Amino acid sequence: MLKSLYISALLCLFLAQVSAQSLYIPRDVKKAYKNQTRSTDGKPGKNYWQNHSRYNIAITVAPPSHTVNGTEQITYFNNSPDTLKTLNIKLIMNIHRAGATRFRGTTPDYITPGMQIDYIAANGSTKQWDNAAASSTNQDLPLSTPVLPHDSVKLNIAWHYELATGAGREGVIDSSTFYIGYFYPRVAVYDDYNGWDKLEFNDRQEFYNDFNDYTLSVTVPKNYIVWATGTLQNPQSVLQPEYIDRLNKSMTSDSVIHIVTPADWAKNNIIAQNPTNTWVWKATNISDVCFGISNHYNWDASSVVVDDVAHRRASMQAAYNDNAADFHQAVKFGTFALNWFSHSWPGVPYPFPKMTAFQGFADMEFPMMVNDSHDPDIADAELLQDHEMAHTYFPFYMGINETRYGYMDEGWATTFEYFINQQEVGKLQAEENYKRFRVAGWINDPSESEDLPIITPTSELKGGYAHNAYGKASLSYLALKDMLGDDLFKKALHNYMNNWNGKHPIPWDYFNSMSSGAGKNLNWFFYNWFFTNNYIDLAVKNVIKIGEGYKITVDNIGGFAVPFNIKLTYSDGTTGIIHQTPAVWEMNQKQAIINLKNNKTIKSIVIDGGIFMDADVSNNSWTAK
Repeated sequence: MLKSLYISALLCLFLAQVSAQSLYIPRDVKKAYKNQTRSTDGKPGKNYWQNHSRYNIAITVAPPSHTVNGTEQITYFNNSPDTLKTLNIKLIMNIHRAGATRFRGTTPDYITPGMQIDYIAANGSTKQWDNAAASSTNQDLPLSTPVLPHDSVKLNIAWHYELATGAGREGVIDSSTFYIGYFYPRVAVYDDYNGWDKLEFNDRQEFYNDFNDYTLSVTVPKNYIVWATGTLQNPQSVLQPEYIDRLNKSMTSDSVIHIVTPADWAKNNIIAQNPTNTWVWKATNISDVCFGISNHYNWDASSVVVDDVAHRRASMQAAYNDNAADFHQAVKFGTFALNWFSHSWPGVPYPFPKMTAFQGFADMEFPMMVNDSHDPDIADAELLQDHEMAHTYFPFYMGINETRYGYMDEGWATTFEYFINQQEVGKLQAEENYKRFRVAGWINDPSESEDLPIITPTSELKGGYAHNAYGKASLSYLALKDMLGDDLFKKALHNYMNNWNGKHPIPWDYFNSMSSGAGKNLNWFFYNWFFTNNYIDLAVKNVIKIGEGYKITVDNIGGFAVPFNIKLTYSDGTTGIIHQTPAVWEMNQKQAIINLKNNKTIKSIVIDGGIFMDADVSNNSWTAK
């Protein structure tokens, strides 16, 4: 008895040590805890702050010219406790300059002279600017008068740049259709743990922006429509009454309304017949704005209730070439997605008034807009649109630093894409899609770079970036859901989202919020998935008959704490399945012992991870001799 108590005590001590697994915390994050801007319970600390701007932007675009001309006034509010002597300005369009640092090679039609600053002033004082020297996507702007804590500075900037004609996130779609994103100089994020965000944009790893208020005025020639982030402020100034009426009807309609069709374009009377028209849009507390223009795109719209408590509807719109069969379905696909994301996963009401699917080249998310390429496979087109729209929550509802922590947004968009795809094509096909697009490329590639820990800053990755950010991160979220169960997982996820909506979470905020929300220390799980070089490879080591049952030993060769099924075939021809959640690995992440009480004789066993694909399936089975 004494011996068994001693063994039990040792086991409890071991379990406590496993549960109390400490995670590596970088020094800048430790400093944030010390300064109480962040908290170890996952919430923003009592001293948390973030900076904010008001942007008033005026843009002129006049096809067939590819030149974009802009002016803006930025009022930048320094909510930090620090005195800012210099501002870091993001000039994303400099990615198009010859010699820019890019993730991969490009083609000549991608190259332009980059962003050209024509004038810049801070608090009315003109600043010297050398466009030849200011060639990167980050540029420091020294200030004559520093911005004190809780003070502000006004910037006035005029600029121009040439749109690239090569397919990309933004640029020329056709001779009279442009998608215009990242088009304005912006103040970079200055945050509580890392200071100025000076990571270069390399056209692969993405963005990090403050939550700002925007007024965007876009001047275009007669007979051009503008679609943009935000709410149109002056429809009566730019649209003829018939089209205003169609647009207004779509805001309360469950059916798709064809606001503009090829037949309407033939009338040449959709837009106010001025030489130019200025479309004015507003958006508040949002991380970016973008817009598209065309003089021939179809325009469809509908709406859907996204918040049952407030009875709030969101508009779903689409702008596309008439010959794109997939985009004829874009509004129908989009209203289904907005409804499903709002009510199922993540189960948070869509936070914005509108979403627009614009036919372009990028397959890229923007606040309230997605720029997607045409896909002749309708099912794949829907899945692509689902993924980009899922980004609404990460990084736009949560202000993720995508450049440094790509897995914090791409991993979630991949997960929500998988969930909604099950509703669209069925569970089995969705699993096949997920394995084909998100897992197979990684698990079948033994390269060293593919097994770098997920926690590795994505800004430091080249090889392994995509799988760390998308598939591996998504699998970690799905494994946690399997372990906690749907209800507790959603409770923990909502705790994280409530803590950091409209703010800037980092991975440790996610880890701590999920543990707090679940009411249990999950560090052992997060250490296993995020801080190791693990992969997925299980093996049946042995199966031993013990009395009226069996002892099944499974080795975790790859190391990841994954769920799996034990598929049993009995001597009488019947079969059975025993599911194991990742909790089976909590005591010992290298080996699991499953004790099965069963009067039947087992003929064979197969370990099947489903979407958790195994790197070596040759050792996943056992057959009785």
